[in-house]
Parts: sequence; C-alpha cells; structure tokens
Amino acid sequence: MNPATKVTPMSRENWAMLIDQLGPGFAERAAQHDSEDSFVADNYARLKAARVFSAGVPEEFGGGGASHAELGEMLRRLAHHCGSTALALSMHTHTVMTTVWRWRHDKAPMDKLLKRIADEQLVLTTSGGSDWLQGSGKAVPVEGGYRVSGRKIFSSGSPAGKLLMTSAVLETEGRAPEVLHFGLPLDAPGIKVHDNWRTLGMRGTGSNDVTIEDVFVADAAVGVRRPQGVWSHLFHVVFSNAMPLVYSVYLGIAEAARDLAVKTVARKREDRNVQMLIGEMENELTTVRLVVAQMMEVAKHPRLDLETTNEMVILRTLAGQHAIRTVEKALEAVGGQGYFRASALERHFRDIQAARFHPLTEKPQLMHTGRAALGLDVNG
Repeated sequence: MNPATKVTPMSRENWAMLIDQLGPGFAERAAQHDSEDSFVADNYARLKAARVFSAGVPEEFGGGGASHAELGEMLRRLAHHCGSTALALSMHTHTVMTTVWRWRHDKAPMDKLLKRIADEQLVLTTSGGSDWLQGSGKAVPVEGGYRVSGRKIFSSGSPAGKLLMTSAVLETEGRAPEVLHFGLPLDAPGIKVHDNWRTLGMRGTGSNDVTIEDVFVADAAVGVRRPQGVWSHLFHVVFSNAMPLVYSVYLGIAEAARDLAVKTVARKREDRNVQMLIGEMENELTTVRLVVAQMMEVAKHPRLDLETTNEMVILRTLAGQHAIRTVEKALEAVGGQGYFRASALERHFRDIQAARFHPLTEKPQLMHTGRAALGLDVNG
C-alpha cells in the first residue's frame, strides 16, 4: 500500500481493527528492520496516513477520541506484527494521553498542542524515561528565558519526531534545583538526532540520542516547573498514563510468542514435557493479561497521587516479569528451533527484554513500595 493511501477507521472504537488491516504489511518488514537496525519509517508513514498519531486526541480538537483501553488494545495488536513499531508508537501515544489528562483534569492550557497533533499528525518524541525524576541537561537563565544544553537518550521515534518533549535542570544559588519541562522542535538549530541506536532488541524504534546545544527556550514555553529528584504531580500523571500503554506492547509480544510456540510444537503435543511447558507459559501469559487490565483501571482514576503511583509501580514490575517469563517458556517449549534468527521467536525473545528497563525498574520499585508500606517518605 502506498504511504499516501488514506485509511479511515470505521469508528472511534475500531482503531484496533485498523491495526489488523495494516499489521500484516508491518510484519513483513519487521525482520528486515531488526537485521538492519533501521527505523520503521514506512510503518510510521502508514500510521500517519491513517491518523493514528491523533487517535487519543479528544474529538473536539479533531482527534479520534480513543480511550486508554482502546489505545492499549491497538498497541497490543500492533505488537503482534512489529514490536518496534508498537513500542515507538506507545511513547508518542502516552505523551498524548498525559497531555489530554492534564487538559481534562488539571485544566492545563494544552488546547493548541492537542489541535496541532490532530491537524498536523504531529509526532511527539519524549526523553522522559531517561530523564525521569532527576531530569538532565542544564538551563541557564538569559533575557526572556533560558539557554538549554544536554544529551537525551532513549528518544524513541526520533527519526520521525517533530517535537521533543524534554526537560533541563535549573540551578539557582540559594535555592533547590528545579526541573523545567518544555517542547523543542527537533529541526531547530542546535538540536541533533544521532544515528546510534544499536541494541539487543527493539532495533526499529529509532530510540537515538538527541543532543541540545545552547537552544533558547522562552519563559512562556516552560509548561511545568518541579523540584528535582522527587515525585510530584506531573510524574504521578505521566507514570499512570504511560505504563498501561507501554506494557500493552509487551503483552502483545508475549501473546505473539505464545501463538508461535503453540503452532510450532503441534507435532509433538503428546510430549508430556511440552505439555507442562505450554501450561506454564499459559499461566504466565494470563498473569500479564490480568496485570495490564488492572493497570488500565488505575489509569482511570481522576486523582493520580502517591497511592495510585505505588500501585502502578508494582503492576509495572509484575507485567514486565511475567511477559519475559512467557516468552522464555515459549522458547523453552519450542527448543533449539526457536534459537535461530529465521524464527520470529528469537526476535520476540530479544524484544521482550526491553520490558526490564522502563522506570521504575525492579529494585527501585521494591524500595519505593517497601518505604510506602512502612510509612516512610518514598523520596528518601
């Protein structure tokens, strides 16, 4: 299909069905992108033609009005076809949904950005996963704003991105450091997208480093200021909006590995060891499904705070652990055949490893949850 071909969803409930239409073409290219470490540019062009980048934007701004659950289902199905495309899209999509949440619940002035996403199919790239609570980069005060410099890593979708949603640290004598949040056009002078994404898995996400060299950010362009290194309202909102969508992708990869394993071992289904391994795999996958469903429920909460974040960090760890174990069991059941790169299972096994690395990773999560249970400050 030509990238310019317009694909129109039948209704706002059918974004997942749209992926069923586009997905087989994505699947055909998945192995090539993986072997070449190349960004899934063709897939992004098709998603843009289908207006997928504004699926979560409210209808009053010209978007698709999709809910968290609908977007999660879309990403889950997409991951069956191409994990890299699904993960890169989830990073844009969760940033959109964070923006929608802030417009809807905080009454934040996000109208112009949401309308731009719908009108232009604007692709957002975020550095939030690598910056996290500490932030990174440096903001130096100048007349009318700041001069910002820094290096941002894990900027998924950066080859197609138009706006980098990022932050920098402002240090003022006599005051605690602040983190400033803002958007930067990726084609602005002083911003460079590097071609350095060479990884074990998720090789097509284009999660390159982005360097920012002495770029001006106006005072009015700073959307949020927050204390450095501590949980604040913004990060409760970001975390609970992001994790259900990101881990819907890993659920989809786990399901794809499961389906492939069951098909591959059909000829030896009377083998009791195989039966046991497939049973273990089914248990792991059912756990992932239950956990991701609960993540979606938490994301519906109209007030996101330390309590909802603590539940979500636990669910994020469990989703990652059981998704990885699902694919491990799939590979074990299939045996050496799945170890060859000719098998998509080998790629699923590598791609699923990325589930380990989104914040909060397991050990910080355990510390966070343990402190919360003991009545201690989680920022301690």
